[in-house]
Amino acid sequence: MQKIATLGLHHDHVWSNLEELQATGRAELVAAADTDAELLEHYRSKFPGKTYESYEELLASEELDAVYIFASNKLSEDLAVMACERGVHCLVEKPMAATLAGADRMLAAAKANEVRLMINWPFTWWPQLRHGIAMAQAGEIGQLWQVKYRAAHEGPVELGCSRQFCEWLYDEKLNGAGALMDYCCYGAVLAEVLLGRPEQVTAVKISTGLKPDFSLEDNAILVLTYPNALATTEASWTQIGKLTSYSTTLYGSEGTVLIDPDHGGSISLANEEHPEGIELTVPRQPAHLENASTHFLAAIEDPGLEIYPLCEMNHCHASQWILEQGIRDARVS
Repeated sequence: MQKIATLGLHHDHVWSNLEELQATGRAELVAAADTDAELLEHYRSKFPGKTYESYEELLASEELDAVYIFASNKLSEDLAVMACERGVHCLVEKPMAATLAGADRMLAAAKANEVRLMINWPFTWWPQLRHGIAMAQAGEIGQLWQVKYRAAHEGPVELGCSRQFCEWLYDEKLNGAGALMDYCCYGAVLAEVLLGRPEQVTAVKISTGLKPDFSLEDNAILVLTYPNALATTEASWTQIGKLTSYSTTLYGSEGTVLIDPDHGGSISLANEEHPEGIELTVPRQPAHLENASTHFLAAIEDPGLEIYPLCEMNHCHASQWILEQGIRDARVS
């Protein structure tokens, strides 16, 4: 039974992940820390373990195997380093960090202390997305020449995100940017896994004016250029409706794969034989890839298990480099 604590409760994804962790029956939630009293009270109403107002005090007081880190992107950098230096495995909610320098520190700390550092990207747990990635890597659609991903909704406040979540998402230093960091990050890690490091990253970010009190960009696009390929990753905090949201398209010399989002989403292939496209059946997936908790626990229990590429720390560090280049380009454009 793994002893796990939670550092940070102000990322709204924390609650569903803790529920999944408990459902495994393979871990004991022993503690949680945050500086927000309301979040600590909410934790106590739903989950076991002692609560702390100090992250440092929790780490100094508890005997832990691992931590879940669900803080702002900036704070997550420091918390991950602190935990790694104590020999504690870390699951960090996406993206890896707010800055490339922070990701550098996290990667170095994990390697120096020989602990698992896994970054949780929620779309990793869609079986159809993993199947599409496997098809592309196996050459089933020929030479991959474009990766396209779009993440979009009408905005964190409009979506119903908590006050605590929105406070840091709308803070450039705590988030790393606005919509660019929050949502272009998905396509960045997907492109990195499938195509590697781009030769050039071009960025456009805008404030539409649809949110008069909002100072950061609410829409952004990154274009990643490779010798014989490209990738586009789009972000929107102003999109009305769900059409095109979270869709993935992989373009190859011999076929096109369209991947719909969420659990139960479909995957379709168009090629010379089926130009209009056909829906594919997703092969049975390993049990440890059911969700972030099953995979993280499997990785802790079996040091030889390879963390899925989207969540593997070196790929995630490389995707942070892409985001940093995009932010720099957007600032000078």
